Amino acid sequence: MGVLQVFDLQEKVKGKSGAASACPYCAGPVLAWDFDADLIFFCCIPISHKTKRKFYCTICSRRLVPVS
Repeated sequence: MGVLQVFDLQEKVKGKSGAASACPYCAGPVLAWDFDADLIFFCCIPISHKTKRKFYCTICSRRLVPVS
């Protein structure tokens, strides 16, 4: 019995830049990655498009979540 996958999330790296902050765990420099995220329906029909920014530490490789 197979399960048909209806939705697919595709992320493509758009760019990288240095963030003006330090990692709270190791005090290393932080990079900000910009992603283009597309939610694809069934095979090829795009439903939504978002630009996301994720933060990563360059030394300990943790994903950091900004506090608002």
